[in-house]
Amino acid sequence: MISVHNLVKKFGDFTAVDGVSFEVKDGEIFAFLGPNGAGKSTTIKMLTTLLRPTSGTIILNGGDPVANPDAARRSFGIVFQDPSLDDDLTAMENMELHGILYDVPSKLLKERSKELMQFVELWDRKDSLVKEFSGGMKRRLEIARGLLHHPKIIFLDEPTLGLDPQTRNSMWEYLKKLNKEEKTTIFFTTHYMEEAERVAERIAIVDHGKIIATGTSESLKEQTKSESLEDAFLSLTGKMIRDEAATPADQMRMRHRVWRR
Repeated sequence: MISVHNLVKKFGDFTAVDGVSFEVKDGEIFAFLGPNGAGKSTTIKMLTTLLRPTSGTIILNGGDPVANPDAARRSFGIVFQDPSLDDDLTAMENMELHGILYDVPSKLLKERSKELMQFVELWDRKDSLVKEFSGGMKRRLEIARGLLHHPKIIFLDEPTLGLDPQTRNSMWEYLKKLNKEEKTTIFFTTHYMEEAERVAERIAIVDHGKIIATGTSESLKEQTKSESLEDAFLSLTGKMIRDEAATPADQMRMRHRVWRR
């Protein structure tokens, strides 16, 4: 379903993603883990047509997202790390806007919106402004919106960041059910190692723009002689605390300030 070969993304002289290659099977739940600044979000942005690769190839659902981005966008849904809902619209209006952008037929849009919002337990709040929602409610609405057009793949960039354990558990139960019933391929990043250990069928660990290990949670623990995925992760990436990653654009601006001095 996803095939990536020797993917590279450079911003000036800074290499954010450095020769990444991996495969994700149809219907697989795949975790993409790494410390801050490892290249996770940059990779997702290339997979979802938000950034153009410097080099390398990507195949999504049999198509090339670089050559044909519109077709690629119809094959996936995405829940961004940062909120992307319109707070001044109602929950239903956010769903309707997404449906219009993806040319979902009117009748199907209404049926699918109701089905998904009932599933994420927001149907009774369909006419409420999103600005009135809690963080967990917004996350659930973003997931419903991302699935509205029946995507073959859903990308989740730290989807449970800041959510309480109850909401996180409910969200993953829904996504696992969706994966089982609709065979939706799930590609996600997270900093919660126990979440990846519990949910992912396979895991890739990336650091400094390169994939340094790939396998099941059990195989990664065996490889590093660790008792938990978190211990395996630390064994592979080190225990040094990483600063919150600046964007490549921020890094380039910092270089320009240094050069001007």
